[in-house]
Amino acid sequence: MDRSGRRAATNRIRGPQSALTDFLASNNISAVQIRDDYERRRQTTQQQEAQNVPLTAPVEEEEEEEAEERVETVEQKKRKKRKEEAAVAKIKQSKAYQKRKAQNDDKPGGDDDDIAWDMYAKSKPLPGQLENCELCEKRFTVTAYSKTGPEGGLLCAKCSKAQEAERKKDAKPKKQAASRDKRRKTQSNLLDGIVRNGSKTLQELCVEKVADNINDVEEFGDLPQALLDRLSQILSKRRVITSRTLDLFLRSDLGSISVYDCGKLEVSDYIRIFSIIPKVERLNLRNAGQFKDDVLDYMLERHIPIQHLQLEAANLVTDTKWREYFAKAGHRLESLKLSWLDYSMDDESIGHLVNGCPTLKRLKLKKCFRLGDASLEALSQLKHLEYLSLRFITPTTMEPLRSLIHSVGKGLRTLSLEKFDNADDEVLSEIHLTCASLSKLRFCENDYCTDRAFCALFTRWSNPPLSHVDLSSNRDLDYTRPDGPEDPIGLASQGFKALMAHSGSKLERLDISSCRHITQEAFAEVFDGVKQYPLLREINISFLTKIDTVIVAGMFRSCPAVAKVTAFGCFNVIDIIVPPGVALIGVPNALESIVQEGDFA
Repeated sequence: MDRSGRRAATNRIRGPQSALTDFLASNNISAVQIRDDYERRRQTTQQQEAQNVPLTAPVEEEEEEEAEERVETVEQKKRKKRKEEAAVAKIKQSKAYQKRKAQNDDKPGGDDDDIAWDMYAKSKPLPGQLENCELCEKRFTVTAYSKTGPEGGLLCAKCSKAQEAERKKDAKPKKQAASRDKRRKTQSNLLDGIVRNGSKTLQELCVEKVADNINDVEEFGDLPQALLDRLSQILSKRRVITSRTLDLFLRSDLGSISVYDCGKLEVSDYIRIFSIIPKVERLNLRNAGQFKDDVLDYMLERHIPIQHLQLEAANLVTDTKWREYFAKAGHRLESLKLSWLDYSMDDESIGHLVNGCPTLKRLKLKKCFRLGDASLEALSQLKHLEYLSLRFITPTTMEPLRSLIHSVGKGLRTLSLEKFDNADDEVLSEIHLTCASLSKLRFCENDYCTDRAFCALFTRWSNPPLSHVDLSSNRDLDYTRPDGPEDPIGLASQGFKALMAHSGSKLERLDISSCRHITQEAFAEVFDGVKQYPLLREINISFLTKIDTVIVAGMFRSCPAVAKVTAFGCFNVIDIIVPPGVALIGVPNALESIVQEGDFA
């Protein structure tokens, strides 16, 4: 053989060996021998079939013997025995073995080695090893997640699932603590001023159960209007008012319909309301984004006798259609409430409203972006108004507003003016001189009127005591002067004391939030626990940092009927004891739900 041939024979490149090849080589198992044995068995089987000779048993016995010889050699048996003895020795050092041994000492004939070998036999195989299932005896690979059977053995995946399902079926349900949803519901009720001491009424439980299973309800039947309205509020809050759920509220004998979230309704749904309830007189639709000209056309064609109309966010109704509706159906309107109109309803449309609705008694225009001074001048011609609520986005001047109050103020029972920034002391003076029948007054979000004007408004006013007062956010906006100017801007101490002296005996709701120039001394004088305000139920004192625990405790003593106190941002109110049935909102460290006996300390 030449040199190149010898180099080729001696320098052959060998590739990497697999794990199986290494395993077979380490245990003296030859792949060639396995192949030869297989070929020999195959030839024997073929010869048996050809000669029809019953050689099955000898061949099987021979195969078993050869398999045993291949699987476990003498060396392997010695190695296995050494491992078992080491495992038994380790078991004898464990706490579990000592415990078993102590128990076995009391029994006659006990052997310590038997205990150790028994524990070794029942020990769990390591993950990756093979084991027989205790129940079905199926061979499976042990994993870290293998379950233990009734006798201590391991279970396969199928038997493990069956055992877990049986365990869950037999297990008793655990008594769970209050869920997150329940806590959220409690806090939501608190924000609404609802505090419960005891269980709910049967009616409340039934209404909530119906709302929870609204998809299974086919009809409401002859429920009264109050319950229908309550169901509408609950379902609207959950945003589940759809075409299907709307049909549950439609009944031909009804005269009123209120839907507080129409976000999922289409034009056809609004038209269906009037086709099923042709004699509806009160219509209240909130978030009515798909309320369009076609709906008003249908109302005009069918002569729907609506007297009280309230729409929110109906921006797809054009100015032309509003003017047509006011001209043809305005004579029936007694109440009109429109809000969040940023596209339609301009000053010219208000002029058509005044001309077409001569008998209008209640008017509410909130956040209508296109209204201004011309609208205020036009509204001065509505001589029958009893309830007027205005909030314009476009800045207005003082004179049209004062003229409006002078024209319609005499017959007003409710006056609400929000965010009229340019209103000054003359507007408050005009209210004092003109309005003599008010029961509700809202004048908020102003930084121009002075405390002297508020004090003059409530001093020797011919108007009877008010039941609802909202003077929130009347304060100086210059926060570089925390105490305000020498002549206080907005509602301050003198104006607040004059208000409570005039209306305290009949006052039911009071909102003075963000009136930051009222002093602590003024609060202490008004709510001293001696003066009584027997009808006052709701108070909003948010962001009045001068209020402390003593003043709030005085409120509880001076207002025996109080049910809701809102006090966000009152950081000096600490560890206040809240009477039963009172919702104190915005004070996280208040001691609530404490049953008190006797007077409050």
